[in-house]
Amino acid sequence: ILNYDIMARFRRRTCIILLLFILFICSIMMALKTLRPDRAGFGDPFGLGLLPELQQRTVLLDSKQNSLNRVQGDTVTRASNLHSIAANTMKASIPPVNKLEEELSSPNYNFHIFYYTWYGNPQFDGKYIHWNHPLLPHWDPKIANNYPKGRHNPPEDIGANFYPELGSYSSKDPSVIEAHMKQMRSASTGVIVLSWYPPGMADENGEPTDDLVPVILDYAHKYNLKVTFHIEPYKDRDDRSMYHNVKYIIDKYGGHPAFYRHKTSTGRFLPLFYVYDSYVTIPEIWANLLTVSGSQSIRNTPYDALFIALLVEERHKHDIHRSGFDGMYTYFATNGFSYGSSHHNWAGLKAFCDSNNLMFIPSVGPGYIDTSIRPWNNHNTRNRVNGKYYETAFSAALLVRPEIISITSFNEWHEGTQIEKAVPKRTGQVVYLDYKPHKPNVYLELTQKWSEKYRKEQEQWLM
Repeated sequence: ILNYDIMARFRRRTCIILLLFILFICSIMMALKTLRPDRAGFGDPFGLGLLPELQQRTVLLDSKQNSLNRVQGDTVTRASNLHSIAANTMKASIPPVNKLEEELSSPNYNFHIFYYTWYGNPQFDGKYIHWNHPLLPHWDPKIANNYPKGRHNPPEDIGANFYPELGSYSSKDPSVIEAHMKQMRSASTGVIVLSWYPPGMADENGEPTDDLVPVILDYAHKYNLKVTFHIEPYKDRDDRSMYHNVKYIIDKYGGHPAFYRHKTSTGRFLPLFYVYDSYVTIPEIWANLLTVSGSQSIRNTPYDALFIALLVEERHKHDIHRSGFDGMYTYFATNGFSYGSSHHNWAGLKAFCDSNNLMFIPSVGPGYIDTSIRPWNNHNTRNRVNGKYYETAFSAALLVRPEIISITSFNEWHEGTQIEKAVPKRTGQVVYLDYKPHKPNVYLELTQKWSEKYRKEQEQWLM
């Protein structure tokens, strides 16, 4: 009996100790759980609330992991392994999320900015491309003889009047592409209007760049930007070749989340294409493609889209309407250079577009200077006046209440219309212009300022 009492007391004591130990372990687990946030921030692989399928997989991993911990008792090592598994699973499921998302201005998808990927350097391309732009002769030989000839010699001597902060970069450099996306997003633009030639084609000073489009789309998506296409003129561009161009772009890139579609007044979401130098082709050819009754009509097909023509002269507005285009843009950043680029004509053009169910997209720019490649073209230079020229253009654009404003440009360095960061630079031969007394990002900040102003005014227009 004595032995039985001793064993009973021992069992009771053991059960109490075991129960206290279990309660202690449970308390530790609860305390650790409270230290983990319910909703982790961007970049934390455990922020899975937005991804139900991935969250379900991770719960299964958690369950399996706890079993392993109980068997092997190696909690720290297994938690580390679980973190790696979840991180790798997320990387395989979605593209990386921009950690700086909250620090950047929200994108304005009614601000479209022209972007060029035609630059190259020896590191990425084996040679300089476009930075070594030739000096273009005047069409009058007598005038041409008064100006220098030849081409630029990078990296110190480039075909631009300003010098980029990134130097004579390559458009293929991933770090450059990312820097550009970050700058465009910081400026609160929303849609990149990508200069585009069909595969195997390029401008006379460049090389084909269509292979770069998927990379541009991926980086744009990372920064929540959209991409549309600025179809450049090429030899024998007509209704048939344009049909194939549009089909190619939509088939190849239309499924990408960064591919831009514009919501129309009827509620449809359609791709939008800018067509540079559209006036070179006669209206009858465009009508074959862009009108319902055209022989090569793209209307009411899977490849239907919004087509925006370039307006240079006043008469072009009637040709654009007859051609079947959906709207017009002005492109040039030189107030007074053409009818379309003259601010005082925008109200009349907007009225014409409104009465003919067309979109009017004015193009604003920070200034213009192309004497590094056209040394005889001083009369078309437009001084930036420390940002005042740019703000005047924005003010004129907002007065006509456009649905979209386009910006010429992010990085057309040859014509000095860039808002990309530029820095002071002096070489033995050249003193480059710069943005002083302001910082290199001044035109990005001005764009962001007017993007917010546009948003606020647009709310009033729609009331």
